[in-house]
Parts: sequence; structure tokens; C-alpha cells
Amino acid sequence: MHHSNMLMIRTGKNVLLRHSEAKPFATAVRQKKTYTASRGTVKTAVREAERIPLTDVTYKGKDVVLSGGGHSLRITMEKVPLGMDLSLVGEDGWSYEFRLPARKDEAVFGGGEQYRQVNHRGERVVNFVSEHIKASTIIEKALLPRALYREKSHANIGSYAPMPVFMTDRNRLILFDTPSDGTADFTAADEFRFFFDRCPRRLTLLSGKDLPELCRALAKYLPNGQYLPDWCFEGMILGVQGGTETVVRKAFAMLDAGAKISAVWCQDWSGEKRTIMGKQVWWNWEVDEKLYPNLREAIRTLNARGVRFLGYINPYLVRDGHLYNYCKDKGWLIRKQDGEIYHIQSTTFDAGMLDLTHPDAVDYIKEVLIGRNMLDLGISGWMADFGEYLPVDCVLHKGDPAQLHNVWPVLWAKINREAIEARGKEQKAMFFTRSGYLGIQEYAPIMWNGDQHTDTTRDYGMPCVMPASFSLGFSGVPMVHCDIGGFFSFLRMKRSKELFVRWMEMGAFSLLMRSHESIRPWANAQFDAGGVTPFTVKLTRAHVALRPYLEHCVKLAQEGLPVLRPDFFPEGSAKKGKDPYAYFLGEDLFVCPVIREGERVRTVYLPAGEWVHLWTEETYAGGKKYRVDAPLGQCPVFYRKDSQFAPAFQAAGQNK
Repeated sequence: MHHSNMLMIRTGKNVLLRHSEAKPFATAVRQKKTYTASRGTVKTAVREAERIPLTDVTYKGKDVVLSGGGHSLRITMEKVPLGMDLSLVGEDGWSYEFRLPARKDEAVFGGGEQYRQVNHRGERVVNFVSEHIKASTIIEKALLPRALYREKSHANIGSYAPMPVFMTDRNRLILFDTPSDGTADFTAADEFRFFFDRCPRRLTLLSGKDLPELCRALAKYLPNGQYLPDWCFEGMILGVQGGTETVVRKAFAMLDAGAKISAVWCQDWSGEKRTIMGKQVWWNWEVDEKLYPNLREAIRTLNARGVRFLGYINPYLVRDGHLYNYCKDKGWLIRKQDGEIYHIQSTTFDAGMLDLTHPDAVDYIKEVLIGRNMLDLGISGWMADFGEYLPVDCVLHKGDPAQLHNVWPVLWAKINREAIEARGKEQKAMFFTRSGYLGIQEYAPIMWNGDQHTDTTRDYGMPCVMPASFSLGFSGVPMVHCDIGGFFSFLRMKRSKELFVRWMEMGAFSLLMRSHESIRPWANAQFDAGGVTPFTVKLTRAHVALRPYLEHCVKLAQEGLPVLRPDFFPEGSAKKGKDPYAYFLGEDLFVCPVIREGERVRTVYLPAGEWVHLWTEETYAGGKKYRVDAPLGQCPVFYRKDSQFAPAFQAAGQNK
């Protein structure tokens, strides 16, 4: 609908776009932005020089042109199912701000991986891929007593995988197709504001009947290529390190104890580097023959008992390592403006970054580093780590680093996927990524919520897994999992046996069950610690019993439906949410993780319907609050009484 200098797009009860002279849809902005980076964490300073509201509306054939002050924005509108696609053409060298109407009580979700909360109303969401963890927070936690630590707010927490895609509980979807740095501002009562350094290519505005319909619609714009090989459903992936003998011994000990183990994940396969933070990986992507002698034969031995071997890789090479020097001589590492190698720092050591825009470097990564050094060795999967550190002021073989920064982790995932396909290992090998942006779900088989602290704080500990997973689900990334036990540990910050078991409970009732030794394995409880092993056996067996249901969840994910969903998902309104840390696993399982140390009874708000307690087989009426026993090893889990997967749930619950 349009009249004079007014423009409106609406579908049903939802007004998707409203433009007037008083409140223009678009504003052109001239600004200067500077970046300061340290270990992947980036701070920005912005100085705005000029703002030009584009108030005037002119119709040119099928296009609409918004203009003002000698500047213009051309919009080509196309009707699509559920709404409208707007192709946007702005002017080079200018940034753009967009306003969309909002209701005062309209909750908003998505924005990629957001750790602190699932509803972003009242917040600003930054659209810039960055390191999630801050060293200052780790030190603060390590030195202060728990009672004195103040949990950080949403505004203080970065994201490995932000995305400019949002859903609201008015059943609206907002998707900006852009690689640019930017922000989404949801602080105003009557509008949402979106700011990008360059004009987005496209804005998609949809309105559906419910959240599932929007999720399926989003999958048509962001195709989902996620998958898990069959072996992933055969048990837990043990995070274990220390060399060939240690890995084989620990894996077989768990099998002999009765646990279901699908794989061992050995991130130190390429060697280890001890730093002030703990045990880190030697970033040189070939097997460390001293630490892992006869690895090929050891992998065959593991495979004979149904255990796969997983490794680790990232797009960096440790300074002065064998592969670093080789790639440096080839000209395959990114450089500074003066031609010197651009080094990034992780904790205390420097590394060079492989140039993912250089075709020869890409071929080398796929054919040699992944193909020959990993897949041909017998490695069945790996953590494809990092991807978020690309400096915006570096020199690449091709392209603008400022516009490639956000999509860099997608390029990294694409290379890993193509390496698997080049060896004909589709559906046989897999990898998991922590960083991402729009399109990551086309390449990464599954994501993980990196990197939690080994504690129960809501900002960085075990609880933040849930909001992060929900937000990714609303952003079109339906398959995600976490490091059981967390990763970061420093001084007094270390996980107890109880925390590891509680985290393992949550992992058992997720799509992929995988543990992490942490950055300080010796200081943190592991799956085989005294008193923990019986719970590892019980929970891995429960997880395997869920296989028919988990495979069903994967099929739904391929349609765009998230595997992990907040408690309000079926009803569609954030106001219906009772517990930000309880979740649906698919449609028929409702899981209430225990996130408080020492808690043995948990308050549970059951959704509508009739539910059966997985461990006790008692029936509960939905829509009510209960106090439910939660002994160690048995967080409250319920399944729909009329579920077709009831036999699988009953089998899982028999592992008491």
C-alpha cells in the first residue's frame, strides 16, 4: 500500500514495513569506524559524520526509490509465500539504518548464537563474528569467591556466530542478506532498528501462522545441509587426550564397564602445547608421531570394537612450525599492509592464518591437511575450530577483509565439507564448528556451543548452552550440541564430579553426546573419575536407546525445525515461557537440566498435554508446576504419553 510519501507492507494482522516522512524506513549514514582487536575480541569506535533520512518515495516501474538530500535507495519488491522480498541497492561508501514497526510487547528471538537470553527485546544484538570468551572474565571468576562474582549481561558477551535473522512471537520473520558488520536495536517500544556498514543485498519479511511455519519458510532461504553419520547415534564421543596408549586404554575400559561409546575425540592428535592457560593443541595439522605412534593401526583397533577416532583442525598454523614455514614460503598466509605475515595470538602463542581466498591454499587444505593427513589416516571426524579472528585490516589474495570477516567461518566450513566430499566420505565422516554466519548450516554437519566455563554461571557456564541453542534454532541452524563439562578452567574455576554428571545428563538428552577434557584435564572431573563411571555407563545407554527418536529429530531438522526448543515454542509466545533453561528435544521430550550445584529437587513447569516421567513412569498433567526429585544421574525428563516413540523413551528410562 502506498500514498504520497507513505509506504506500507502488511500480511494479515502484521504490518511488516511502514514508511512515512516522520518515520522513514531507511536512513543513509556516513561514518568512520575503527576496530581494536585482541585475541579475537574486537572493540569498535564509531564517529558519525552525517545522517540523511530517505523520506521521499518515487515509483519507477516495479521499483520504489526512497530519496533525500541527494541520496537514494532503490527497492525491488517481490511477493513470496508468507510475505515480501525486498532487493536493496544503496550507494557505495554509505552505511544504512532501517526501521521496522514493532508492538510494545513483541518478543524477538534469533540473531544467531546469543548466550545470555532467548528474548532480545530491550537489548542490542551485534552482528560481528568475534571471540565469545574474555580473559578478564576468566581471571575475575578465578580470583573472586563465587558469591562475589557478578554475572555479565547480554551487552558484555560476544558471539562466535551472530546472524541478521530474527523471529518474533507475533510470528514475523526478518532476514537481512548481508555480510556487513552491524547491530540490531530492540530497545524502542514501537520499532526495531537495524544498522549495517553497507547496504544489505536483500531484506525478507514474512508473517506466518506459527513458529514452526516460519522455521520451515526460513529453511527455503537458508538451506539446511546438516547431517550426522549413523555411528554418531551409537554412543558418547569421549573427549580424551594423551597419546595412542592412553586413548585406546580409556576407550576400552569404558566399553568393558558397559558404556556405549561411538568415538574418541583426540584434539591433541597433532601434538600439544603447554601454556599458562593449560594444555592446548599444537597447531600443525599432521599426526604427532611421538605422542601418537602407530596411529593408523590404533584406529583400526578402535574401529574393530565400533569406536571411531576424531581429531581437530583450525585455519591457523603455529608460528615457525613445519607447516607454517611451508605455507609462508608458498604465500598462503594472510599479510599486513606492509607485506609482513599477520599473526594472531591465542593465549600466549602466535599463529599465521591460512588465506581462504587463495585457491592454491584451499586446495592444499582440502587435499593434504584434511584429505591426506586426516581422512586417509582413518580419522572419521573432527572439530573444525575457530574462523572468527580475520582482521579487517589484513591483505588477502582476493576480496575485502571487512566484508569477508563475518563469512570467514562459512568459508572454513565449506572447505571442510568439500574435503569430505572429495574423498567420497559423505554420511561417513563429519565435523563440528563453533563459529558461523548466514549459510553455515549448508556446510557444517552440526555446530557446537563453544566455549563454556567449567561452572554453572548463567553468563558463561552450563546454563548458557540453552539460550545459545534456542537462538541458533530461531536463526535457521537446527542442529547444535555442546562440550559436556565445558572448556575453560583456571585456578579455582574447575568442574566437580557433580557438575560433570549434571552436564552429561543434559548431553544424553541432546542430539550428539560429546565430552571435553577442558583446557586443564588434570584439574577437572572426567567421564572415568571415581564415582562418575557408573553415571557415564547409565547415561550413554539412555542416549543410545533414544536413537529412533533422535533420527526422527534429524529429519525434522532438515525441514528447518530446531532440535532444541524453548518451553514456549509450541504456544509461540514468550509470555508462556516459565523456565529459560528447560527445553523440548524435538516435539515429544521435555528436559529440565539441573543447573544448581547440590540441587536434588527441581521445580518443573510442564507444558500442556499429558506427560510421563522418564525415570519413574509416573503420569503428570501438563500446564502445572511440580517439585520433582532429581537425584544425581536423573535430571527430570518427561515424554508425551501418546508419543509414537514411547517404547524408545521407556527403554531409555530403564537405565536407572
